[in-house]
Amino acid sequence: MMQQTVSAFWRSMTFAVVLIAVSLTFSVNTSPAAAQNATPTPTDPVWRGYSAVREAIEEEFSTDLTIVRNYDWTQTEFVNGIDDCVDLDNPAAARPIYFGWTYTITDMNGSQYQARISFDLRDLVICDNVQIASAPAPENNDDDDSETVAAADVPPPVAGAAAGGGFELGGHVLELNGNTVNLMNRAGMTWVKKQVRHTIGANATANAGIIDAAKSNGFKILLGVVGDKDQLGADFDGYVADYSQYVAGLAGLGVDAIEVWNEPNIDREWPAGQISGANYVRLLAPASNAIRGANPNTLVVSGAPAPTGFFGTAGCTAQGCNDDVFMQDMAAAGAAQYMDCVGLHYNEGIVSPNTNSGDPRGEYPTYYFNSMTNRGYNPFGGTPICYTELGYLSGDGFDTPIPPSFGWASNTSVAQHSAWLAEAASMAAQSGRVRILIVWNVDFPFYTATDPMGGYAMFRPDGSCPACDSLGTVMGR
Repeated sequence: MMQQTVSAFWRSMTFAVVLIAVSLTFSVNTSPAAAQNATPTPTDPVWRGYSAVREAIEEEFSTDLTIVRNYDWTQTEFVNGIDDCVDLDNPAAARPIYFGWTYTITDMNGSQYQARISFDLRDLVICDNVQIASAPAPENNDDDDSETVAAADVPPPVAGAAAGGGFELGGHVLELNGNTVNLMNRAGMTWVKKQVRHTIGANATANAGIIDAAKSNGFKILLGVVGDKDQLGADFDGYVADYSQYVAGLAGLGVDAIEVWNEPNIDREWPAGQISGANYVRLLAPASNAIRGANPNTLVVSGAPAPTGFFGTAGCTAQGCNDDVFMQDMAAAGAAQYMDCVGLHYNEGIVSPNTNSGDPRGEYPTYYFNSMTNRGYNPFGGTPICYTELGYLSGDGFDTPIPPSFGWASNTSVAQHSAWLAEAASMAAQSGRVRILIVWNVDFPFYTATDPMGGYAMFRPDGSCPACDSLGTVMGR
């Protein structure tokens, strides 16, 4: 039924195009002498989209695209709707579909075809002129009083030895007490995450107790090192030097992984007017070199950006950047050579991670686990992902309802919370793209009118932990 609906639409189209803002790009290239036969992965939503687009183009142009020279895809925001790339006889027939994929296919003769398809694969359109949009450059806000720091050269990378390894599961904990340790063991977790804050002059040895507690209980430890945005803004180079010395100290204490900063794409965590992926790399590069110099076995994780499309089609303003644009800017600045893992967050899901459409809020990619994974994986040439926060919010068991600002999760049950964490872990393990998945969170009891952290917790108010058992089953416990 879906294919019939799609076919009926695209056969009726005439074509003319302008492509708009690109969120994320993946491409497969071969030389003209080496044909590309796309590898089928039937459960991958990207493959399903490619198959639908290829079939439509083959029928429309009476061509064979079984073997092609090149194909690529982008997660795209269709600012003026999916039909903006064609001239409609009746403009009123344009569909209000604003997010999906754009596929570009080059056949063996060098002819190129381009088509758009919605994430749920129900709406497809073939475009006339093939155009590739570049990622939007960060904008300066002339009304902002802060000084924009220009991107600069970064030092050559120091080699590390921490890359590689199979999938592992962990949890962000408040306190590593006996109960929390038992919950984590029950869930098959081997990593514990804690977050620490750096200020100028701080001594890394203050965290020795946290590190020793994790290791004495049989866990590897990931420390997320959050910086001080005001100190960074006041003296960028001086602060970066002190921060780098601090994370080197942590590595020397035997920390297994360090996440360099937290959500550096928004002004809550990074100075306004200085936010860009390139500026972040100016911190990441020396910090990574310091970590690897102190302990080459410490995994370097890039600071996970806040998943957001808040900054619109511009991609970046003085106040922040959409996470996809920020990561593309990081990649262009050479971030991949300074990290072993791409830090990502996913904490706003209200549908199963096995689904790729149907969220009542819309089809924005950060709502879905698969598209969020692709969003972080593809810009960096195959560098694996470390989900340093992944969680589902459920208000079940609490005396007060979900706060209004988190109302999108008001219908998520604790049973769904448990099942979806297990599904996400299973999918991550099978994807070949995810190195570590840290569940946000294991044991936080806090549940306030502004931040219901306890609603994300595996340990529920009644003392139960259904997610421990569902995750334990996935992890073979």
